[in-house]
Amino acid sequence: MLEELKKQVCQANLTLVERGLVIETWGNASAIDRTSGNVVIKPSGVPYDSLSYKQMVVVSLDTGKPVEGDLRPSSDTPTHLELYRSFKSIGGVTHTHSLNATAWAQARREIPALGTTHADYFHGPIPCTRLMSPDEIRSEYELNTGKVIVERFSRLDPERMGAVLVADHGPFTWGTDVARAVDIAVMIEHIALLALRTATIEPYPKPVSRELLDKHYYRKHGSSAYYGQGS
Repeated sequence: MLEELKKQVCQANLTLVERGLVIETWGNASAIDRTSGNVVIKPSGVPYDSLSYKQMVVVSLDTGKPVEGDLRPSSDTPTHLELYRSFKSIGGVTHTHSLNATAWAQARREIPALGTTHADYFHGPIPCTRLMSPDEIRSEYELNTGKVIVERFSRLDPERMGAVLVADHGPFTWGTDVARAVDIAVMIEHIALLALRTATIEPYPKPVSRELLDKHYYRKHGSSAYYGQGS
């Protein structure tokens, strides 16, 4: 079942390690097949150096229960499922504890849009969620993690902002497919480091102008994009 998607998800998880975004087993990637209503995700706690696409677990979007696979799915599966249910246009999700993006999450700070490097990928500051309540942590923690992300996006477009920082936790990213979600995970880490270094030079940097933000974002995204060679 979904053999090609399993291979894509396995490769996405391995790429997170190759790009230095995951150490030990602190991360996961998934993808959804909207036609069947199933999600493919990394198994929980399996070391990356022995990871195989045959170990990927298929989970029902509707029930959250495994429908294929011998291993338990990632403990973050309920978070992924909540994002797929709420953000209908996304096809892949990642979660990491990458060093610099997680530092912003632990500071409970959004990553400000300080220049065109940021604007090439994110149309505004990268948001941070509110803290979860003790009740939300004690009861269905992973599901409630997804819910606070969706809550934070009540006035944001998940297609224009493919990332979030979960306060005291770390980044989640998403995209049209799992490869795109990985790409955004790479970029949020780079931009998190760039913002930190900017703040060492200028402790109170001003955000990029709206005109420059829009120019750089829309020249790469949307119907009027003109960057690159097109399709």
